[in-house]
Amino acid sequence: MKRHRNSLLAAGLVLAPLASLMTPAQATPVGEPAGATQRAAACPRGTGVSVVVDFGAWHKISCAPGDPVSGAAALRGAGFTLTMVQRFPGAICRINGRPTVAQDACVVMPPATRYWSYWHAVRGGKWTYSTLGPGSYNPKPGTVEGWSYGAGTPPTPAPPA
Repeated sequence: MKRHRNSLLAAGLVLAPLASLMTPAQATPVGEPAGATQRAAACPRGTGVSVVVDFGAWHKISCAPGDPVSGAAALRGAGFTLTMVQRFPGAICRINGRPTVAQDACVVMPPATRYWSYWHAVRGGKWTYSTLGPGSYNPKPGTVEGWSYGAGTPPTPAPPA
């Protein structure tokens, strides 16, 4: 058992430096679009806008550094890719390839049971449904933006504290 553990430790010491040589596209997890920026944490307190994206079993918290001018800019700044609804370009249809093209072609508005709802929160607070679209709302640095796919329920992960 000790010999096996030492072998695993040695393999980790050899492979760990190689991970730093990978480009973002190479480091992209399975199921993520190639070239997507990977940030895996909320912004440090008081800086940037933290973004929570919840697609059921898949969810991610990332940081949009600085002061993004809109909710859509915060999503992009946090490394997410967006696809807008073709006939209503103010609405987001797909975030990081979710839902898939087979699930929604993004031509018309999706049904009320399968859409990206938009939420805001203060750090450690409660989600509040957005009354503005992602192109009209200007999030303040230090706040949290949330996106949840489904029937308009808030993101499952709580706003980061």
